[in-house]
Order: sequence, then structure tokens, then C-alpha cells
Amino acid sequence: MRFSMFISLLRPIGPVIIGISLGFTLSLLSVNWVEESCFLNGKASEEISLSQDGNSKGARRPNSISTVKDVDAEEDFEPRIVPYKPVQQSKPNKLFRAKYISTELGIRERLFVGILTSKSTINTLGVAVNRTISHHLDTVVFFTGMRNRKVPHGMFVVTHGDERLIWNMFQTIKYILEHYIHEYDWFYLAQDDTYTEADRIKQLVAHLSMDRELYMGSPEEFIGGEMEGRYCYGGFGYILSRTLLLRLKPFLENCRNDILSARPDEWLGRCIIDYANTNCVDEHEGLQYYHYEMGKNSDPSKEDNMQFKNAFTVHPVSDPEQMYRVHKHFTEIELQRTYDEIKKLQTEIKNVSEVAYDGNRSAQWPIGINPPFEPKSRFEVLRWDYFTEEQVYSCIDGFPKCELRGIDRLDVADVIEIAMGELNKKYKPVLHLKKQQLINGYRRFDPTRGMEYTLDLQLEVVNQKGRSRSITKRVHLVRPLSRIEIIPMPYVTEATRVHIILPLNVQDRDYVNHFLEVFAANSFETSENAILTFLFIYDPFEAQQVNQNDIFASVKTQINAYERKYPTVKIPWISVKTETPSQIKFMDIISKKHPVDTLFFIANVNTNVNSEFLNRCRMNSINNWQVFFPIHFQDYNPDIAFHNQEPPPAVDLVKDAGHFDRSSFEEACFYNTDYMATRTRMAFDVQENEEILETLDIYDMFVRYSTLHVFRAVEPALHQKYRYQACNPRLSEDIYHRCVQSNLDGLGARSQLAMLLFEQEQGNST
Repeated sequence: MRFSMFISLLRPIGPVIIGISLGFTLSLLSVNWVEESCFLNGKASEEISLSQDGNSKGARRPNSISTVKDVDAEEDFEPRIVPYKPVQQSKPNKLFRAKYISTELGIRERLFVGILTSKSTINTLGVAVNRTISHHLDTVVFFTGMRNRKVPHGMFVVTHGDERLIWNMFQTIKYILEHYIHEYDWFYLAQDDTYTEADRIKQLVAHLSMDRELYMGSPEEFIGGEMEGRYCYGGFGYILSRTLLLRLKPFLENCRNDILSARPDEWLGRCIIDYANTNCVDEHEGLQYYHYEMGKNSDPSKEDNMQFKNAFTVHPVSDPEQMYRVHKHFTEIELQRTYDEIKKLQTEIKNVSEVAYDGNRSAQWPIGINPPFEPKSRFEVLRWDYFTEEQVYSCIDGFPKCELRGIDRLDVADVIEIAMGELNKKYKPVLHLKKQQLINGYRRFDPTRGMEYTLDLQLEVVNQKGRSRSITKRVHLVRPLSRIEIIPMPYVTEATRVHIILPLNVQDRDYVNHFLEVFAANSFETSENAILTFLFIYDPFEAQQVNQNDIFASVKTQINAYERKYPTVKIPWISVKTETPSQIKFMDIISKKHPVDTLFFIANVNTNVNSEFLNRCRMNSINNWQVFFPIHFQDYNPDIAFHNQEPPPAVDLVKDAGHFDRSSFEEACFYNTDYMATRTRMAFDVQENEEILETLDIYDMFVRYSTLHVFRAVEPALHQKYRYQACNPRLSEDIYHRCVQSNLDGLGARSQLAMLLFEQEQGNST
């Protein structure tokens, strides 16, 4: 009874007791499993160190349980001060950054062209080859055994120093392997009596796989037929892959010592067959190497077979004249193929446009040219200018009608001629059209596609029976912008120092102060990389009185003041004596006092020179390539431009405030080397007529005697205040009239002058 009561009392708390017992049991078991042994081999082990130098004690595993022994050890721990030792950083390797992306990515050029020439033919056939292919290809190198002292201009010639043909071929391949093997994928070699259609060779290698060991040309059997395989005949040229030349490289010396041959192309063919196991082929991957053998004294214009028209190379070419005639013929063939392809594409566009949503209206006219500009508002509508064969009804400054002359007259005549040619091409042989007169002409410049013309022509139409009648026909023409030629320009920077030459005569003294104020603010205070040099011009009488009465004494005083204000600045000056101030005579003196690589800017005392223009002077003046003659903006006479008004302190570049003075050629940017070279070319004419130095200015000199680009453009950064110029009648007639015209154009706009005359007439009438 008592036992049952005891069981009944334990039953509610039984699970609790069992749970507590089980918890203690598991806790004891986990201590035995996790706690690590404190003794190894009967001795107390040291604590496990987690630091790198082993000096820190008391560290333990994260999941271990601390014991009393551990706590005692931590209390007995004494810290130590470890001296700081800076980490010795190794010197970083200097990274090489390629200048061009193609260099960094290892991208090679596609085709290298080598021409095998000789001392006797480099100045004849070699020059002819260079003129026919060099502007189509990136790299053309001429290889010769010996050469004349004078190398033809514009040709890169490598001389091996020996006239032996096999030796020259060996040296040529060796030179290519040493200098060009890592830059090109394909190598084309030809003789100087071979005409090469450069565009077709470029197109051929563009479709070949660069990893092939390819030896491609005109296959020929070896002389005697004893050796198996075929070599490429050198007369028609041949193509070698980069992979093939790299495989041949270790054995090139063996080829020179072991292979005997009388012909360089056979020697190279044997070397390739022996050591690269590659034969010459004229077809690869469906691509054919076409060539043509020309007969002696044959006329290229009479060659009418397809083998000649499709040829990549033509051999032999006997003289330079024949080379140019072959080139002319192939150029005409390629031009006609281009026209045929354009017509084919135009036909395809018409066929496709018929199934478009808008039908034929979706095809713009002319096909392939940008569509006309669509104005978004009435303020953007392009203006049509009306013209006839003699006059144009849209003139400068709003003049209602003026004579059609100069380039505008040539433009109208050219458009009418082209229109008549296209009309006759369309209606012949049924009808023949003759122009009687231009009734109406309209033109406008569309910035999206070019100059548009609409012509109403009165024509005489003659049929095949000889009957004629007069009709009126409207035609539309477009002179597209897409045919503009892009001229590659050499690389220039804005870091070049500019030497500014400022000529001064007695009339310019009063304007020097303003010039120096503007120049100091724009150059001295900003440390502009420019040097200002004054050129004082004395006439003979003024030069005699220079010690007693120097006409430029006040200017020299101002120069000294600015040098004291800016200690790092030096302003040199040069004094000259002459009766007729000539730009060329002055530059002869200045040129001798400066290095050959000096960049000059001939300034005017009325010009406000700033950094913006100096940078454009640096960019537009290219040594051995281009000279720059800027057209400054000239303010109108304020008494006329702002008649009965207060002139503003700063004049904006608007048509009512001034104009770009096209009659002024005083400012110029050019390099000393270009001036010296051009001056040398005119030395012979100067010996015969010394007055030419006074009748020409620097602009005329560069135009007549140099081969440079003479770049003339409006320059908004060159701003001149109005000033009446004293024109010197002792100079040439052209220079004098240009000066007079500049004074007349600088008075005011036509509308302003007309209003002034109108007011004067009204005043006189009253």
C-alpha cells in the first residue's frame, strides 16, 4: 500500500528526475571527449600557440573548456614588448604599358611587301613600283645589293652591300625575320619589273588563315626536273606566311651553305621544300593566285582577255612608262567594277523597297545618300538660293543681287554640264538634247548630305529623224558630302614652344601698351610656353637718329617695366633698317637667330593673342607638312557700326560688329625648317630678280615655292580692334591693293554704310 502510494507520488516528477540525470551524464561524457590531455609523456605540455612568432601563451582551441590550471596560467602571464620591424617590401616591377592597343594585345598587321630591285633599276622601275602601290599598302620596303648615293624620295631602301642574287635573297629573308616577323602575318615578295595590283593582293591575304604554312604564287618545276616539288616563280611574286618563315628560320644558314642555285627564287624554293616540306601552290582554300605574262612591247589597253583582267600580278614590265600604263588600265577596270557594284546595290535597294510598308517611297533619292534634313520648326527650314548663269540672288550682307563669279560660277557651270550629260545618257540614242539656257536655278546646303540643286533647263530635243523642238525640263542633283577625301595628318602635340615675332614701325608705337597688357594677362601670368620678340623697323633716317632720338624708346621702356614685373620673363628685341619693309627680308634675319625646329608666329600689334589661339597654332602648323595662315576677326569702325550709340566695352563676334578679314595675310604660323627649305627653293629666282623679295610676302612664298599644305582658315580666337592701316605704296601692287581692300572692308557692313549714306542724303535734302 505504501509502495503504491510512493510510486504514485514519483510518477509526476519521474521524467524530470530522469531528464536531470541524463543531462549530467551527457555533460560528463562531453568533457571526456572534448578536453585535451594536459600531459604528454608524463610532462606538462605547453599551451598551443596561435601566433606566428611563438611568444604568445595561453591561447587555446575555441571549443575547449577552461580549467583552474588554465586560469592560473593566464594570471602568471607577463607581457613582452616585441620591437616593430617594418616589412621589407620588394621593389615593384615596372609595368610596360604599350602605346597602342594593338601592341598590347599582340595584334599584327596583315601584309608586308618587299620589292627586290637593283642599283641600275631602283631609280626607274623601282620608283614606278613605289608610285603605283605605296599609297595602297602600309609597308613597302625595297631590297637591293648596291644603290646610288641619291635615294629616291619617299622610298624605304635596304642595302645588303653585295650584288650576288642568292646572297641578296638570303639577306632579304634574314632581314625580314629580324625586323618584321613579329609585326605581320603575310609577306609578299616581288621583283621591280612586276606590276602588282595592290588591292587584290590585300584582299587575297585577308581571306587566308594566318596559321597555315603557305607558299603561294606561280608554281614552276625546277630546271632539269631532277628535284621533286615546285617553287614559286619570282617574276609573278609570291606570298609567304609568317608560320612558314618561323619554321624556316633555324635552317636559313644551312640553306645558304648547302643549296647551290643560279636563280634566287629557285634557291628559296629548294630551301622551303627541304626544311619546311612545303611546295608552291597557286590555289588554297578555294582562293586562286591569278597572274599574267605580258608580251614584249604589248599595249595594256588592248589586252582584253579575262586572265589579264583578273590578274594579281603582271610580268614582265619593261620600263616605267609601261608600268604606269598597266596601272592606269587596272585602275579603270577597278573603277568600272565599283560603278557596276554600286548599280547592283541600287537595284537591290529598289527591289527591297517595293515590298516595304511605304513601297517605293521608302527608298530615298539618291539611293545610298542620307535622306534630306527634316526641320523640327519653321526656324530650322533650310533656305534655297536662286541663281542664273550670270547672277546670284543671295549675297553677303543682304545685298539683293550680285554677279556670279569665282568658284560659284564654276560650280554652276559644272552642275549644268553634269545635268546635260546625265540627260543624254538617259535618252540616247533615241533623243539628243542640247542646252539652250538656264531658266531657273535653286541650290541649298543640306548639312546631312551635301549641296542640292534644282535646275529648270530649256532644251532643244533632236530625234533620230532630225526633227527638233524646244522643251523645258526640271532636274534635281546632289553633290554629296560622303565623297570628301580624308587626308592623314602627322601627330602633333600642344607642348611646342611658340616664338611670337611682333614687327613694329613708327605708326605702331601707340598700340604696344594695349598689346602688352593683353599678352601679359594671357601668357606671362599663366606661364604660357611662348616667347615674345619685338622687331623694330627703322627707315634709314630714323636709324641715323637712334642715339639722339630713338623712336622706339618708349616701347623699350615698357619692355623693361614688364621684365621687372615678371622676373622670369625676358622679352628680346631685334632692330632692322630698311626703306621697304618686307616680311621675307625680316624673316631672313630672324630665321638665322633661331634653331631649325623653332615654331614661329608672326603677329600684329592689334591682335589679342591668347592661349586658345596658340594651341591652334601648334596643332595646325606641322613640320614638313603644313603652314597655317589664320584669318582674324576685325572690328568695324565703331563710328559706323555703332552710329549714334555707345560702343560696348567688349565686342562680340557677330556680323554687325565686325568681319573676318580675308584680305589680311600678316599673321602666320610655320616652322623654321619649312621657311628655310622654301627660301632655298626661291634662291634661283632671287638671283635673277632681287625685287622679288619686296613683291612677295610669306604667304605668296609658301604658295609658289613650297610643297607644303598652306592651311588658311577663320580664327575666332584672333580678335583685332578697328584701326586704319597705312598702306605702303613701295610694296608690290598685290600687297598694296590687299591692304586698301582690308581698310575698305573694315569700315562697316553694307547695310550700315547704306544707312549712313541715307542719313547724309536726307540731311543734305533738308
